[in-house]
Amino acid sequence: MISPRKLQLVILSVALVSVALFLSACGGSKANVRKDETSTTPKVVEVTTAAAIKRDLPQFFEATGSLSGDQQTDVAPQTSGKVIEVGVDIGSAVRRGQTLVRLDDSELKLRVAQSVTQVDQAKAAVRQAEEKIGLRSGQAFDPNRVAEVSAAKVALDLADKNLRRAEKLIESGDVSRSFYDEQRARRDQLKEQYDAAIAQARQNYAGVDVARTNVANAESQLALARKNLSYAVIPSPIDGFVAERTADLGEYVSPTQKVATIVRTNPMRVRIDIPEQAIPEVQVGQSVSATTSAWPDKNFSGRIARIAPNVTANSRTMTVEAEIENGNGALKPGQFATVRILQPRAVSSVLVPSRAIVTEAGVSRVYVVKDGHVEQRLVQVGQTEGDLVQVKSGVAADEKVATSNLELLGDGVQVKS
Repeated sequence: MISPRKLQLVILSVALVSVALFLSACGGSKANVRKDETSTTPKVVEVTTAAAIKRDLPQFFEATGSLSGDQQTDVAPQTSGKVIEVGVDIGSAVRRGQTLVRLDDSELKLRVAQSVTQVDQAKAAVRQAEEKIGLRSGQAFDPNRVAEVSAAKVALDLADKNLRRAEKLIESGDVSRSFYDEQRARRDQLKEQYDAAIAQARQNYAGVDVARTNVANAESQLALARKNLSYAVIPSPIDGFVAERTADLGEYVSPTQKVATIVRTNPMRVRIDIPEQAIPEVQVGQSVSATTSAWPDKNFSGRIARIAPNVTANSRTMTVEAEIENGNGALKPGQFATVRILQPRAVSSVLVPSRAIVTEAGVSRVYVVKDGHVEQRLVQVGQTEGDLVQVKSGVAADEKVATSNLELLGDGVQVKS
């Protein structure tokens, strides 16, 4: 059985709990009233706006590729030898003909000196052979100018005259038949001597020919020795930069190993693949522009230099090679480049500021301002022109789009500009 005092305490506790619940209910009602009152007040967002503009945009195909030098060559020596001088290093700018590496040429110089001596000896042999047959330098060969031949010719001519005289005298009976026979035998003997002299002269002239041939051979050996001597200096075959230098001072090199790699970087080359349907739109000489991640805000101009004659069967693309101007050397071989092939025709397009576009999860939208409210529109964006972006659909020219506080906007939100 509960005592009167405990009963009073229970009643008092119940009363306090009831009062607390009542006050809480009243407070909640007032809060809901304030919340409802707040939600009924329209929210106005201040925004800046810009009008969508209409402009003719140049059209292009875009593709990517790796840059390479216009020319690249591995330089190897044309003779073996010890490196005694290295004139360049990686990154050095070189001109065509500039010395890259010099080899020890002492042995090569000795070979040249020996060849010079051999040429002099061969020329002396020619002069000796020419003097033997009375031939002056540069004079055409005539066997009758040889002394022995000339003397034999004189004797033969005299014998011919005596024989003809004897023929006339024997007819008249002034000389005997034996005298005539003697003159005839004398003439035949001298004729044989004359023929023998000519044969000997021609044989001697053949010796001159051999001596002259020896001179030509000696001069060829001298030219070869001098050429080998020139190989001791290894020059750059092109203008460009040293991409690699593999020869070191004191190293022994041979024609089977390179001493340096030279690359010409202006213009640069880049190969790209264009889709089959774009083939009619591409031709040699057409303008292109290129960008790289190293210079994202800079365009490098160029032109299409070469077009492959065939379409790749697997990818249905055609390879195009472009040349990109690189006068200041900003572009480097091996860089990845994005190339745009400009088209001759332009297309009328609508553009809005890039800051007016919100892109989330690959979906782009803009907020068009009309009658103090915004309309959310999904758009398809295209190419970028400076701080403007092409909008292919969703916005018409001259419509105003919000460009600030976009994170506070939604479809139908009231705005003030």
